[in-house]
Amino acid sequence: MVLVSSIAPVAPALFGVADAGHYGCMPDEEPASTEPKPEVPPAVRAQLLATEHWSLLASRSTTQGEVLTRISMFLYLVSAGLVSLALAGQATDFDEGFPGIALTLLGIILLVGVLTQVRVINVALEDLAYVLAMNRLRGAYAQLDPGIAEYLMASPFDDMPGSQTTYYFLGARNRSQVLGSSMVFIVVVNSALLGLLLAGITLTVAWPAWLSVAVSVIGGLGFLVGSMRVGYARYLNLWHQHTPRFPSPPPATPAPNDTRRPG
Repeated sequence: MVLVSSIAPVAPALFGVADAGHYGCMPDEEPASTEPKPEVPPAVRAQLLATEHWSLLASRSTTQGEVLTRISMFLYLVSAGLVSLALAGQATDFDEGFPGIALTLLGIILLVGVLTQVRVINVALEDLAYVLAMNRLRGAYAQLDPGIAEYLMASPFDDMPGSQTTYYFLGARNRSQVLGSSMVFIVVVNSALLGLLLAGITLTVAWPAWLSVAVSVIGGLGFLVGSMRVGYARYLNLWHQHTPRFPSPPPATPAPNDTRRPG
């Protein structure tokens, strides 16, 4: 008991605890006055920022690799499924059992396609978050060394214009980049699969051919437009929740007597 009582008052000092009252010793003493924390050297701050930057790059690379694998698996499944339908049709001579096989296989492929599409959209938003985070780190780099800003191709601003600059250094981002994205590609494939599935269902129940084609086209186009609207709504919702720390400067306005066109 004597040994414990002699060690207890020293424990806060050993562990660097300012408030000794939490340990049940010296309750009558006032807590130590809080002193301002020392300024972190710029070299240490740059090292911490670089560590976070590499962590974001690794996470972004892992996410991109995972979604590309998912897309490849889905496309392999689509190819194998269509080949299987052709073989099943030849084996059954397209008899009464073939529509059931075709509808079941198309339904499974479409389900996998929708799940892949959801993951692709999620990864696109996650990738945007990684880009904004790294833009913010570049803004911190520019604060530590203002002279480094002119050497950065990617943007140091963590807002919508800054993200678009980071995605495409050489000018404004155009529609061809969006239309050629993996997200739009998967949505188009799923729309075609849904159209085939609707055509198979309507033909199985003996609908007229023109009505079957109309239902399949309308259903596929509806799925395409609806998926694009949902993805765009989620994109806008992310910007509503995001507060930039380094917003882009407003565009420079020409002087009243300057007749030159801006840009």
